Parts: sequence; structure tokens; C-alpha cells
Amino acid sequence: MFCFHCRDGEFGERLRGLHREAHLAHVAANAEDYAVAGPLKQDGKTIGSLLVIKAEDEQAARAKLEADPYFSAGVWQAIRVNLFEPLLGDWAGPDAGET
Repeated sequence: MFCFHCRDGEFGERLRGLHREAHLAHVAANAEDYAVAGPLKQDGKTIGSLLVIKAEDEQAARAKLEADPYFSAGVWQAIRVNLFEPLLGDWAGPDAGET
């Protein structure tokens, strides 16, 4: 899994409004690709998105991210990606934490 921390740009709020329906339709159509997806909030305002995407490698995960209408619309100004290996909790498998 790959964790994408996506921060909105200066016009994020306006662009989200314009592309929200297409984004939600995309996420719904590709729900099996996501471990979790949702907005990042600060003081009640959406400031970005957190997406944990299931993929074989970072290139495949990035391709899934780049297919999102928010990506092509420029909603996100900055995107950080990290490999995510759950060790505890609902997403951790039976062998999690073993070395």
C-alpha cells in the first residue's frame, strides 16, 4: 500500500467544487484500489486528501492517483507518497510485525 498525502493549492476549494462529482464517481468506481480515502481538515475546512492506495509498486499506485479527476484538475498543489506497511490494526495481516 502507498500513502498519498495531498495538500490543496490556493484554488483548491473552488476546484474541488467544480470537480467533486467526477472525483467521487472515480473513487466509487475504483473502490477496490483504496484501503482508505478521505479529506484532510483544518478548522472545519478541507485542506487536502489522504489516500492509501493498494498497488504492487509505487509506479502503479501513482498511475491510480493520476487517474483521479482532482489530480488532472490541479486540486492538489503538493503530493507526498510513502510506502505504507501496516503493523497493527484492521489493515495488518496475520503475519504483520514478524521479521
